[in-house]
Amino acid sequence: MRLLKVATCNLNQWAMDFDCNLKNIKDSISKAKAAGAAIRLGPELEITGYGCEDHFLELDTINHGWECLKELLLEDWTDGMLCSFGMPIFRGSERYNCQVLCMNRKIIMIRPKMWLANDGNYRELRWFTTWKQKDKMVDFELPLLIADAISQETVPFGYGYIKFKDTAVAAEICEELFVPVPPHAELALNGVEVFMNASGSHHQLRKLDVRMHAFKGATHIRGGLYMYSNQQGCDGGRLYYDGCCCVVMNGDVVAQGSQFSLKDVEVVFAQVDLDAICSLRCCTSSSQEQASCKPVVPFVKAPYKLCQSFHLEEPISCPLEIRYHKPEEEIAFGPACWLWDYLRRSGASGFLLPLSGGADSSSVAAIVGCMCQLVVKEIHNGDERIKADAKRIGQYPDGQFPTDSKEFAKRILYTVFMGTENSSEDTRSRAKILADEIGSWHLDVCIDGVISALLTLFQTLTGKRPRYKVDGGSNAENLGLQNIQARIRMVLAFMLASLMPWVHNKAGFYLVLGSSNVDEALRGYLTKYDCSSADINPIGSISKMDLRAFLRWAAVHLGYSSLAEVEAAPPTAELEPIRSNYTQLDEVDMGMTYEELSVYGRLRKIHMCGPVSMFMRLCLEWGSKLTPSEIGEKVKYFFKYYSINRHKMTVLTPSYHAESYSPEDNRFDLRQFLYNARWPFQFRKIDELVKEVNGNKVPQKGSDDR
Repeated sequence: MRLLKVATCNLNQWAMDFDCNLKNIKDSISKAKAAGAAIRLGPELEITGYGCEDHFLELDTINHGWECLKELLLEDWTDGMLCSFGMPIFRGSERYNCQVLCMNRKIIMIRPKMWLANDGNYRELRWFTTWKQKDKMVDFELPLLIADAISQETVPFGYGYIKFKDTAVAAEICEELFVPVPPHAELALNGVEVFMNASGSHHQLRKLDVRMHAFKGATHIRGGLYMYSNQQGCDGGRLYYDGCCCVVMNGDVVAQGSQFSLKDVEVVFAQVDLDAICSLRCCTSSSQEQASCKPVVPFVKAPYKLCQSFHLEEPISCPLEIRYHKPEEEIAFGPACWLWDYLRRSGASGFLLPLSGGADSSSVAAIVGCMCQLVVKEIHNGDERIKADAKRIGQYPDGQFPTDSKEFAKRILYTVFMGTENSSEDTRSRAKILADEIGSWHLDVCIDGVISALLTLFQTLTGKRPRYKVDGGSNAENLGLQNIQARIRMVLAFMLASLMPWVHNKAGFYLVLGSSNVDEALRGYLTKYDCSSADINPIGSISKMDLRAFLRWAAVHLGYSSLAEVEAAPPTAELEPIRSNYTQLDEVDMGMTYEELSVYGRLRKIHMCGPVSMFMRLCLEWGSKLTPSEIGEKVKYFFKYYSINRHKMTVLTPSYHAESYSPEDNRFDLRQFLYNARWPFQFRKIDELVKEVNGNKVPQKGSDDR
């Protein structure tokens, strides 16, 4: 029996904050040592933080990484335990994303990443190159500050594994698990039993299942121990890294960390019998046959033992049922944790949210309320770091700290209903009730006077005063009057965010929260520089359909019962006058439903459909209820308004990334913002296809009698 105890972790690293990152690394090592682990695995690029982006191009970033590694090697952090540290390394004229494998104050091997993540939110090829020499390892000359400190001049560098006296261990870095031919396949044939995957993987709704299937599949047939470590938290950008570190043994998950947490450091452990891996591999004839003609992978010998023999002190880790969150829970906890990191690291004293009483802003309010609940819960559980941050942000006097989420919300969240003559009493009432349920400091402001002053100024300049369409005005007048209201709300929100703390004799400033959803951004159903323009937006890439499901869930599970009424109300901007025969409705204004927008968004981004291919796909999906002509008009209408409004994405509020069809312009969806909105070639092709389909239709029996 070869018993091996391993430790893997979720770390809340922060790009370029080396002190914070080093502290978290040391904390995780201390926990691993205290538990008696022989291997400790940390996240990808954990020393610098994964999200440094163009800071990776600076030599300072590389040098600071070595300085931190030197500190880890000079003290007893790696004594008696194999530690894998993620950091960028410069070799010759090449920059690599590496795992540095250390033990007993020496560097055993440096493993550069061979397959880089370079799509969606990731641009690793901008900063790193891939290691292409798969058949060999080279000698890497260590920088002088490391070489002199640890009395080691060179270290093996490249693709390979470490052969200990009692097992073989290899690194597989994040994206490499998901390529068509992953490294672990041939490494397993070479006798590697322990795989360490250091990752920087972001949260996306419904994504965890894909990841867990990959872990299980890596060892289900081949056998092996698969360790996964991930960053958890906001690294300084739009992504939330959702942790969920885990250990998988022969296809079974035997340890799993949290997916959403406010903790900076979480370490999970597993004890396994490596002989079970050998047994699984040896009982499969095809496995032995393939191993007998395997491509040879280079290795480094390490004169140490990692395993223990038979003992009764601690049982072997048993298979667990994987913990999955519902999408509604993901919407609650992911953005809540992201907001907490942003709040505590930004130096702000709280949030200000324009709360209209509609579904979107109410969702944001509920997420902030969820954040307050999580903070109070962790304080109750004894987390001193969270308590210290909460005391500082809430500006509690000595000896006091948050014990009630509503009381904490009163200190760190302003909500403001900015009503006009077009606002209904229903939305005003819903905003007030929800604010009371959450505990926010709520303001009810009428902005008609400000709007009237602007219209009077306009009339003085031009001699004309615009009217709403329902009162006989043109489309231009109607749109202009709506935009004035929306933009005044943005100006007022930022003024209140900067001055309300001063009014209440509090230090600092408040961050303005936006509340436009991914479907409205895709369609461009928002005013440029209106109250969707904010500091950050926790729901900016979440669909309306998912938000409505979240509201129903939150009404019960977060205790904000008024959200059920919010969800049931028809979505309306309330920017036009309410008449007995007219009420403004979002879906009517947009000319399409939110459900349709979700379909268009996925086809456009995920399936990479242009107008013609989208039309053909929808003819197959919607053909039973709509004619080709009707589908063609819908597709053309969508692309017309998508392209007309694409420029709005260039100034979209930085949003929490949660949906794979986000149109966010800055990082994720890189497309032009000036289109020929008539799409003449593509729309002509759709019209030709409609005629072709109609011409080929077989007359139905009895059709001549109708």
